[in-house]
Amino acid sequence: QVQLVESGGGLVQPGGSLSLSCAPSGSIRSVNDMGWYRQAPGKQRELVAAITSTDSINYADSVKGRFTISRDNAKNTVYLQMNSLKPEDTAVYYCYAKVLGWDSVRFSEYWGQGTQVTVSS
Repeated sequence: QVQLVESGGGLVQPGGSLSLSCAPSGSIRSVNDMGWYRQAPGKQRELVAAITSTDSINYADSVKGRFTISRDNAKNTVYLQMNSLKPEDTAVYYCYAKVLGWDSVRFSEYWGQGTQVTVSS
């Protein structure tokens, strides 16, 4: 059984920084696309940043220049460094990954449990 384990998040003042990390646990053969979505109260879940296995990266316009996504393929871990945080960045952040398990023949999409990021003074 594959699970995505997130860490990081918390409360930070406007202009501050936070970092998130996420890695799959279980019997994993390969990890393809990885990334982060977020969902604020009363809003739809939206893409924050995504990174492919070949390090092709996509950011939401609202976070360009402030957030940085990266991955460590040896650890199958994806990171999100968030700088210059704004109150509107407040949301639950969800990690996702396309994972090929040892008992699978195709990649499947998995989601983390979500971690709260609150930007407030």
